[in-house]
Amino acid sequence: MPTHKSTQQLRPTRERIIDAAYQLLRTIGLARTTTKEIARAAGCSEAALYKHFSGKEEIFVRVLHDRLPRLNPLLDELAQDAGERGLERNLTEVAEHAALFYEQSVPIAASLFAEPALKRRHFEGVRELGAGPRTPLVALAAYLRAERERGAVRPDADTDAAAALLLGACSQRAFLYDFTEGERPEQPLDAFVQGLVRTLLHGLVPAGGHGLLRG
Repeated sequence: MPTHKSTQQLRPTRERIIDAAYQLLRTIGLARTTTKEIARAAGCSEAALYKHFSGKEEIFVRVLHDRLPRLNPLLDELAQDAGERGLERNLTEVAEHAALFYEQSVPIAASLFAEPALKRRHFEGVRELGAGPRTPLVALAAYLRAERERGAVRPDADTDAAAALLLGACSQRAFLYDFTEGERPEQPLDAFVQGLVRTLLHGLVPAGGHGLLRG
């Protein structure tokens, strides 16, 4: 029978690198994870790692996209299909994914804030890749503007503020609890999401509730 190591080696190098990075980021954080350690955990050389990725920042972006809850892919889909499924359903799905996304990503990136120079270099590198912490905020605001243009959102609604309120509440939830140690909020996720979306809709939806659901 093949050993665990030999079975792992059969997997594509790129996938092994992403898996190894994900495990290291979850256990020791972004600041302490190096490309050398990722390569060692993936069972490849550091030179082989650089054949697939430009550096740690690109690996980090790929981990966020491929291994964490689907926040950015979901927002990309909504940008293409505004109005397809209804505002309330879409915001509920975004809030669910955002809460889970920040629950996993905040502990990964938190170590950067203890090292300002490293944090600056990291975010500069991520921005060069067209990503960064503001990416979901920009995408959600754009989706809400599309809903406003089709009449599902009030014409005087501040879509940037609404996006910041939704994602800000989800990220704050992640900061308040130590999910890595199994600590959970008193309010279950579904109740948190329902209350958040219901509150936002009061300020977004035109009188009479038009546009809440798909017509």
